Amino acid sequence: MAETLWRDAAVAACSSERVGEGEPATAAGGVGPDVGQADLDGSSKGKLLSPSRRRKCIDHVRQELGVSERRACRTLGQHRSTQRKVPQGFADEERLTDDIIELADQYGRYGYRMVTGLLNNAGWHVNHKRVWRIWRREGLKVPQKQKKKGRLWLNDGSCVRLRPERPNHVWSYDFVQDRTADGRVYRTLNIIDEYTREALMIRVDRKLNSTDVLDALTDLFILRGPPEYIRSDNGPEFIAQKVRDWIAAVGAKTAYIEPGSPWENGYCESFNARLRDELLNGEIFYSLKEAQIVIEEWRKHYNTVRPHSALGYRPPAPETIVPMDRRPAMH
Repeated sequence: MAETLWRDAAVAACSSERVGEGEPATAAGGVGPDVGQADLDGSSKGKLLSPSRRRKCIDHVRQELGVSERRACRTLGQHRSTQRKVPQGFADEERLTDDIIELADQYGRYGYRMVTGLLNNAGWHVNHKRVWRIWRREGLKVPQKQKKKGRLWLNDGSCVRLRPERPNHVWSYDFVQDRTADGRVYRTLNIIDEYTREALMIRVDRKLNSTDVLDALTDLFILRGPPEYIRSDNGPEFIAQKVRDWIAAVGAKTAYIEPGSPWENGYCESFNARLRDELLNGEIFYSLKEAQIVIEEWRKHYNTVRPHSALGYRPPAPETIVPMDRRPAMH
């Protein structure tokens, strides 16, 4: 009889710790949630499944009832070696936490998966689950984005999408507009390789016309050779006759999207969104020269450091390839 009473008291003390103050007690006659069920108001803290939670429960029972560790462990189903074991954790936990916080501070628009890619590229060997655990513990999060705009739809369904199959197969380009601190407008001409996701060029100037488009393409054709196709929208700088004639003269073909269908130029539109979200929305440029320098540095970072989810969280064009076991850890 004494053993039964003590066991009931121990279970009641353990349950009171798990449920917490202010919880309604189970009604007489067994009415209410049972042992394995969450409380009806959704305030239960859950079952004691992990060893750490069981350790805390047993310590609480011993403190309240004054019983031995052996008896509390036997009653509540915890092995004594588990109860006595002091959790060691990972030896590099503190250093990894510091690196995660540093990367989250440096790249405010990156989530934990992008940070995991950066860590592994720098020499760490961690999976996203461990990074997510530290991410939540440290209270890190990506700020809310702007509300999405309504989607446009293609009415006639006539577009047959050209998909990139290899490097230099399909390039795409588009303009992005922003303002310097004095309110003056500047534009960027973004040219990317759709297959590798590499940002080939970002030309920044107050005004960009069809002649500037030809100059930018000429520089790239000299360095990399002409692609098979160049995709763009129907802006006047891209459909100008001299641009079309010159592209045809070098052996490339144009691939214009349907008017009012920006999703058909999805690779470049996605790049434009990353540029605006990760750089332009967070920087104040006091001069055109400053914008040109900072944007070019971001382009290099995008190509050589920034992980890309479509490439297995590798950068599009890393400067060097270092074996994983030789990569230095971040400090």
